[in-house]
Amino acid sequence: MTVATTVKTESFIRWHYLWWALSAIAVMIAAIVAGNIWFLDFIHVFSSLLWTGVDLFMGFVLGPVLRRVDLPVRREIMRRLTPRTLFLMPTVSIISGTTGWFLAVQLMTIQGLGFLTPVNVFVCLELQKTNPDMRKISYWMQRYFYAVAFQGTMQVAIIVVMTRFRAGV
Repeated sequence: MTVATTVKTESFIRWHYLWWALSAIAVMIAAIVAGNIWFLDFIHVFSSLLWTGVDLFMGFVLGPVLRRVDLPVRREIMRRLTPRTLFLMPTVSIISGTTGWFLAVQLMTIQGLGFLTPVNVFVCLELQKTNPDMRKISYWMQRYFYAVAFQGTMQVAIIVVMTRFRAGV
């Protein structure tokens, strides 16, 4: 007597995970459209932590374990893990990078419109006076210089870090 069994072949791609990924991207878009800096920052930090945490776990915990197990066990672990990360990793990297970009643009805009532009206007108005207060102008221009120098330094640092990671640290 033989027993016939039917083995249900499971799809490698778990399409129902796509809805979670699209939902997360929709939340990111809503935060960008709303212009809520706190919420955008929260999403950026959370997605960056997820991205970094999963990468570190895979590299420092799972990687060494997989190198020491038999090939069939390694294959089975990867067969179960890969469909779960197929949508997770691109989603968190997209959200992290996109929210980081929008935060940088908004915060630079805030710095530009909230500090740099008013200082320029104040200095221009003060210089138009018949007897401008040079101490005030010097004070504001010193603050202006430090703000612009800090902004430029941060931009160069971000470019250096990004290119180092891209090229391999």
